[in-house]
Amino acid sequence: MALISKKKIPYKISPHLRNYMTKYDRIIDLPVEYSHLLRYDNSIPLYDGKGNDTLWETVFYAQDDMETIHFALKKIYSIIKADGDVSVMEHLFVDRVDLCVYGNTQPFRVRIVNRINDNFDYFYIKNADASRIYGLELEHLLSPNKISYVVYKDTLIEEHIVGIPAEQFIKYHLKDPNLNEIRFSKEFVKFNERCFVRLLGDMHSSNFVVDVTPDFEEIDYRFRAIDFDQQSYEGRRAIYLPQYFKQNNPIIKIGLKHMTMETVRQYQREERALIANRVKAERIRIDDLLTAMSKETLSTRKNVLQLRNELAEYYSDDDFLNCENMGDLVRMSLEMLVRHPDLYRDY
Repeated sequence: MALISKKKIPYKISPHLRNYMTKYDRIIDLPVEYSHLLRYDNSIPLYDGKGNDTLWETVFYAQDDMETIHFALKKIYSIIKADGDVSVMEHLFVDRVDLCVYGNTQPFRVRIVNRINDNFDYFYIKNADASRIYGLELEHLLSPNKISYVVYKDTLIEEHIVGIPAEQFIKYHLKDPNLNEIRFSKEFVKFNERCFVRLLGDMHSSNFVVDVTPDFEEIDYRFRAIDFDQQSYEGRRAIYLPQYFKQNNPIIKIGLKHMTMETVRQYQREERALIANRVKAERIRIDDLLTAMSKETLSTRKNVLQLRNELAEYYSDDDFLNCENMGDLVRMSLEMLVRHPDLYRDY
């Protein structure tokens, strides 16, 4: 069972990371910052459709502040969704601004509605944390999922990642007779592999979603991370493998029912090959990212030493022992795609 050791330390954006984001158009001027949204003067608990407390609060602003903030939020939406085309703002309104009061980062979630057809969308405003930004960028480059986010000063704006929260999927959908358990299990193996290769930790069922897409003959599933704060932070290797979190055990049980070790190895090899191809396709950008990352302090010295020792033992490769920080360890982990393409783990 995987356990997070303690509350993660937040890290400021360094000049190295800011230069990288400027080069690849992740830095932008925005009309509002995270701190501005803290000026609310009232809030109420937000309940879901079944009357359960979501642990989010809907916040309200004084009238003079509300007009300014809502206009700024619509402009932000036009920037991240329509490349700054403010004409889309004409039919939009801010339906809600919610604050997650129980999380470490206390993000704001903005619900935007199109008054013509009542279609709605979300985006998030957070205090920028370097670990999370590296996690978002690695997800964008190394996974099948493209991520839209921008940074202004110390404020991070993220798009909403669509999917059913895995904890809800386990509770309400796992016993659906229409669930294709083989496809579902296959995708979890691939998700498990992606997290391990790029060293994304803490992927228990509250931190990823299941994206369900009907295909012409079957249903397709994809597991997507939604929390990137534990990118390359913990020292224990098991933290980077979703299979070891007890919250994910119901998913693991389905896999054990349907898959042999040979099929697991096949799916692991497939995903490692796909990641290797993405590395080749984005080699310059990934090198720029890892060069910046290798100049950062993104974890404690104790965690770095523990993780490099555990990875060296796992891969039987002492080159990990030369890694001095988490950026070096991510780079070496990606190198293992070439050196050990057929390495696999038991479930």
